[in-house]
Amino acid sequence: MLSKLIVGAATAATLMSGVAFAQSSTVNGAAGGAVTGAIVGGPVGAAVGGVAGAVVGTAIDPPPEKVVTYVREAPAPSARVVVKEKIVVGQPLPETVVVTPIPDDPTYAYAVVNDERVIVEPSSRKAIQVIK
Repeated sequence: MLSKLIVGAATAATLMSGVAFAQSSTVNGAAGGAVTGAIVGGPVGAAVGGVAGAVVGTAIDPPPEKVVTYVREAPAPSARVVVKEKIVVGQPLPETVVVTPIPDDPTYAYAVVNDERVIVEPSSRKAIQVIK
């Protein structure tokens, strides 16, 4: 039993490292999660792992470096924006926060909230990345 667990963990680690380097995070997250789930929990584990892997794969899809650089170097607004809530990746920004589109890539926008620069998905206002 212990040897099966060790082999399963080693296989999962190997498969997940390949997923980390893949181009399409959602698809590969689902595939990696399904394989890992199948190894650990059989058919039910594969189904649960596939769904969980797709969610994680979508959540960790980072914006391109040129977007991060633009947001890092963009001038801060003259009025300071402060909200009580903590900015959490995957959660939408409050409606009171002004979101500014990125000129070269309209699939991203940004905001400066609580002195933190946040890359945002414009349609849903969800925080994609907080730049430290």
